[in-house]
Amino acid sequence: MGEIRIARQSDYDLFSPTTPIVIDNGGSTFRIGWAGESDPRIMFRNVAFRPRHRSTGETVTVVGEHDPALFKYFDCTRSSWRSPFDNNVVYQFEIMEYVLDYGFDRLGASSSMAGKVDHPILMTECICNPVYSRAKMAELLFETYGVPSVAFGVDAAFSYKYNQNLGICAEDGIALSIGFMTTHSIPILKGEPLPEGSCRTNVGGYHVTNYLKEVLSLKYPYHAPSITWEKAEELKREHCYVAPDYPSELQIFKKETKEAEEKKWVWQLPWVPPPQEELPSEEELARKAAIKEKQGQRLREMAAAKRSQKITDLENELHVLETLLSQLDEAELPEVASSILARSGYLSRQEIESAHSRVSQSLRKARGEPAVTVEENTDTATSADKYPLVSIPDEMLTPGQLKEKKRQIFLKTTSEGRLRAKQKRAEEEMMRERQNQLEEGRRLENPELYLEELRAKYKELSEKIDQRKRLKTNGNGNGNGNGTGNGNNVSGGTGRGERLNAAQRERMRLLTTALFDKGKGEDTFGLKDEDWQLYKLMSKDTDDDDDDVVDPDEAELERVAAKLQEFDPSFVGRAEAELMQSTQEPPRPRALTAEDYQVVLGVERFRCPEVLFQPGMIGEYQAGIDEIVSHSLRRLPNLDSSIKDRMCQSIIVTGGGSLLPGLEQRLETGIRATRPYLSPLKIVRAVDSVMDAWRGASVYAASELFSTQTFSLEDYNEKGEDWLKRYNIVYSLYD
Repeated sequence: MGEIRIARQSDYDLFSPTTPIVIDNGGSTFRIGWAGESDPRIMFRNVAFRPRHRSTGETVTVVGEHDPALFKYFDCTRSSWRSPFDNNVVYQFEIMEYVLDYGFDRLGASSSMAGKVDHPILMTECICNPVYSRAKMAELLFETYGVPSVAFGVDAAFSYKYNQNLGICAEDGIALSIGFMTTHSIPILKGEPLPEGSCRTNVGGYHVTNYLKEVLSLKYPYHAPSITWEKAEELKREHCYVAPDYPSELQIFKKETKEAEEKKWVWQLPWVPPPQEELPSEEELARKAAIKEKQGQRLREMAAAKRSQKITDLENELHVLETLLSQLDEAELPEVASSILARSGYLSRQEIESAHSRVSQSLRKARGEPAVTVEENTDTATSADKYPLVSIPDEMLTPGQLKEKKRQIFLKTTSEGRLRAKQKRAEEEMMRERQNQLEEGRRLENPELYLEELRAKYKELSEKIDQRKRLKTNGNGNGNGNGTGNGNNVSGGTGRGERLNAAQRERMRLLTTALFDKGKGEDTFGLKDEDWQLYKLMSKDTDDDDDDVVDPDEAELERVAAKLQEFDPSFVGRAEAELMQSTQEPPRPRALTAEDYQVVLGVERFRCPEVLFQPGMIGEYQAGIDEIVSHSLRRLPNLDSSIKDRMCQSIIVTGGGSLLPGLEQRLETGIRATRPYLSPLKIVRAVDSVMDAWRGASVYAASELFSTQTFSLEDYNEKGEDWLKRYNIVYSLYD
């Protein structure tokens, strides 16, 4: 094994025109330096983009990692990074020219002539690089920069030879180069690569980083702006690893064991804790309590004023009705009575009496007094006078009188039904009065227990009334409800037709009959005034059923509320509570904590690198990096099995994508599954997976063998770029 001599940087302060320039043209990073040095002089990201100036609109070209200060002057959001590579092949030579300009300028290799480079060039490329791409690269170097000579070499072969001279690998082996966009498996026999046995898969470090970024962005969508591609690359390099057994590793995290918790890593995003609110002092609490009590008192006063105003309005309405009744009593002539009714808007005295009864009941309800049954003012004799046609046989009546008789029978039946209902309510009121007396005795005996019972009863009645209102609101206005429309509600809902009482249903029947009678032939209903008078008559005569009937639950609720307001100063009614609730402040959102600004890396740490072995996880129909090694060996059928065994004893992993921990163990497991039983297998990692390709090329460019492998400018001018098809790429590496 020959001795490797690495020149110091201080030895090359002044370089001669014959000193070659070494370029490692990687898909991720562009490295350029002088031959013989241990490290490249310039390294930057192999991309370029063209932002516009915010004020002038001028376009500039930025190569490599841009300075964040550019955002102040240039609009970097409308332009994206552009790489000269498609997978591992250069195809955007316009971008490549920007990258080379930047590299030569930073290296100081350009002469006084415009862009001329007077140094030989050694540039790395992938194995089996297309001749067209190599020819265009040579044309760019010769025509644009005027370089004296060019040589191309395989990056993985340079890395293998460099590690071979360091004793890491043997003369026969396999170079597994995991690059940015692709991974290559290159068999090495007696120090030279075998292109016919090389194999490539289109997965690399870029796919791992991109998959990690997508997974974290979906897991934490509100932190997506912080999860940039550069940050995902940093997280991959620092925290991702290759699982020795992927299914078993998944089970560890699925069971959420202690080992899984130890393997999780938390990325804390910038977070500023909100200022802590100081606990209110006793004076502040007392002040708030006083304000709350004052608001409650104000609401109670508003409710009392509203109740008082309602009582006043009802008393005024009752006074007006009593005045009308007295005027009708004093009227001696029918014309005077008709004039009074016309001015009042009522049709008959019975209608005024019905309104008087309704207002009286409402007034008692507003005052919290028990309802009193209003005795009928007429007896059987007056009923006979009121409905004279009821007792007359049908044979003695004309068709018009028969119709009027039917109406009188209906009105008489309805009136008698109301009378019986009022009598029943009177009996209930008497029973309620006795209950009030018993309640008063219990209150005097145990006031606290009495108040608790009142509160429970108030709550029960409120819920009952609210439930009934919800049922009415949810009903269908067409009378069908949730059923079939004929009263058979099969779904259990309550329709409007089922909520109508008997009087309302009869009124609807009469209206339908009237419309049917008037609508025979040509529809002329409504053209005459008596049609509308008939509607008013039907509506007014049967419209007092709901108004006269006081809902017992609501009356009881009013009574209980009045009792609570009388004996419990802190009681707030339903209306007051709703008003107070509407005036309250909306609930405050939960204060964000440091945990809300954490990105937890758990299963993602080994799930994302798994795409190197299972590209189908990201939709790539490619072989895994462990499979391409066996593919390379199968492509060499002429080699003896003993030679293949020697190659498998010296498999070296290189490239920037090989820095993941646990990669060698997983590769050994995958490759051993394709090898014969107990066959030898050894996988090692390069000394420096990222820099070994450039260092190997640097040592080779400083050797005497380099000048014999170059393609000069004279050859290009005489033979053209087509001669590159017969030009042997640098495979015979230095000894």
